[in-house]
Amino acid sequence: MLHWREGRFAPVPTASVADAFETRAARRGEQQLHLTIRTTHPADDSLVLGGALEAAWRTLTGDAPAGWSTAEPVNLPWSPRQLTELARARAEKSAPTWLVAVGAPDRPAIGTCRVVHTPAGVEEQITVAFGYTAGQAPVRSLSELAQALAARHRLTSMLACLREARADLTTPPHREPPLVPLSFTLGCEAVRLVSPAVAESAPTRPVRLGPTARPALHYPLGDGTDPASWQRLEQLDDHLRAPR
Repeated sequence: MLHWREGRFAPVPTASVADAFETRAARRGEQQLHLTIRTTHPADDSLVLGGALEAAWRTLTGDAPAGWSTAEPVNLPWSPRQLTELARARAEKSAPTWLVAVGAPDRPAIGTCRVVHTPAGVEEQITVAFGYTAGQAPVRSLSELAQALAARHRLTSMLACLREARADLTTPPHREPPLVPLSFTLGCEAVRLVSPAVAESAPTRPVRLGPTARPALHYPLGDGTDPASWQRLEQLDDHLRAPR
């Protein structure tokens, strides 16, 4: 590890490197909101991909992604139509598609999406991180986003986590606080497959989203500060996966 000293780069003493790694940098209320989203679509000619990713972006930043690409650096303006055409062309060769999307400089965000054909249909496997200053992460918007994804984008599941970290999404060379779960959402079809009775009798009481006859279920797990949220998530997962 080097630092700038007296007009040149010089090695940092080993002890200083260790101290820097062990010491958490002072925060100013900066946070990162992380989402893991899965959607499953019928494989038909009318399918347009990227809608779930864009919906998350608009709900949590107020705008669409600025650009996308299949590798960094990102060099293409955001276009669901173009990324769908690419995924369709690759699917004809039985190949999955991986892409990265980024936000505008004043709305820090970066995400990835993997598109793959499964026996259930066309699956989007999305991970995305949003940066916020002064504790402004829009946690209360998560149920709104979950409902939109379930109603319009064939949501299978969504896990939302929060952590104290840099709003610009960079990673400093020291230990960072871990992610803490905020909520978990099961889409309508996933609820049906698990069984509505089972899904609604989970240890964490869910909130119904959408039609009464075929709801999605949104499970609040905490406020993003309590590590015990991981235990609640584990209990929920065990309950949903238990043999019947």
